[in-house]
Amino acid sequence: MKCWIICTETCEEKHLREKMICRILLLISLISCVCGTLVVKVTQTSYQAEENDNITLEWMFTTRTESSSTSLNFICQHLTDRNHLVLYHVHKGDEVPESQDKQFAGRVQCDKDALREGRIRLHVSRLTTDDSGLYLCEVLTDDGENSDKCQLNVTAAVDQPKPQKPTVRSQPESRGRIGLYAGLFLTAAGLSVCAGLHLNFRLCSKPDSR
Repeated sequence: MKCWIICTETCEEKHLREKMICRILLLISLISCVCGTLVVKVTQTSYQAEENDNITLEWMFTTRTESSSTSLNFICQHLTDRNHLVLYHVHKGDEVPESQDKQFAGRVQCDKDALREGRIRLHVSRLTTDDSGLYLCEVLTDDGENSDKCQLNVTAAVDQPKPQKPTVRSQPESRGRIGLYAGLFLTAAGLSVCAGLHLNFRLCSKPDSR
């Protein structure tokens, strides 16, 4: 009986030790993933909008509660065939407006509260067809550097043709014109008859020359 108790306790201790080792290995793995590598992901890979619309482009990145806002650096760019246009730039937690391309001047706002939650939310207003293309956001923190991109397609606004109002003549006006023309015709006819009768009367009233 005494030997069985000793063997049972040894097996339980071995099982607990194995469980503890597994937990420690899992914890080390999680710490290395969170602290050793910065992850950047777009919340939406493709955006569709119409000219003059407003849109919000968003990226998410891993962050730690003890990290300082001054350690955050990121730059979002519009990639074209010819060059890269800066959409928004933050260096050590501060905005760098002078690096922004004139194409986006006065049209981009950043949600500062979302930055503390590990989200880059850029509100772009009054879209144009020139805004279409690929957008890349590169993030640099104490945890490393990473980036991700999304596609924006802006279509031209379609002007709706204005419906033409049909020209309908009012019935009273048409009837009035018909009555006017009829009255003028009857007056002219009456004058012609009167003139004919007057001429005939004068011819008949002349004395006979014989």
